[in-house]
Amino acid sequence: MNTFLIAIIVANILFSYKGFNDSSFFRKYEFHIGRIRSGEQIRMITSGFLHADLGHLAFNMITLFFFAPVVSSYLGNLMFVIIYFASLIFGSLLTLVIHKNEYNYRAIGASGAVTGVLYSAILLRPDMMLGIFFVIPMPAYVFGILYLLYSIYGMKAKNDGIGHTAHFGGAIGGYLITLLVYPDLLVLHPLMVSLLTIPIVLLFILIKMKKF
Repeated sequence: MNTFLIAIIVANILFSYKGFNDSSFFRKYEFHIGRIRSGEQIRMITSGFLHADLGHLAFNMITLFFFAPVVSSYLGNLMFVIIYFASLIFGSLLTLVIHKNEYNYRAIGASGAVTGVLYSAILLRPDMMLGIFFVIPMPAYVFGILYLLYSIYGMKAKNDGIGHTAHFGGAIGGYLITLLVYPDLLVLHPLMVSLLTIPIVLLFILIKMKKF
């Protein structure tokens, strides 16, 4: 069992549980654009350990539990931890960039970090099959592409209360760091690497065109 994985899950459970029962604690450490821009950058990390409710927490931790071992088996436990926290930071940074003028914008959850680990696992094992809703089989790389395209839609629509920007930023972090430490993937899975790049390139084109 990956001790680092268990430590991260326990930290999320304890921090989130404290937030469930202490609103002042929750408000002090949530992602909040205005507070971050005034100097409270620590929120860009601490917000990743807070969750809205047990369902939100369980979904993120179960997803992490299933995909973290793929990353650890290929890259090692330490690199898994680096990808987790780097993806969390990438998610927060992209959220800060996209929503920088929305001073009351708030967000919580480990989704950015978890999405980074998920995207890393997809890069490493693009051939694995995922069970969407535990029923519908789908190749991992297809899911990765569709997920990020849906995230772009969610970022533009802003109608479901989900932190799509953090998800996308986390995926970028997981993608870049995985390729940086395992560049052989460019030779082993060149088509998959290229396909998984498409949503990322599309996002930056839309940002350049000021569509956000």
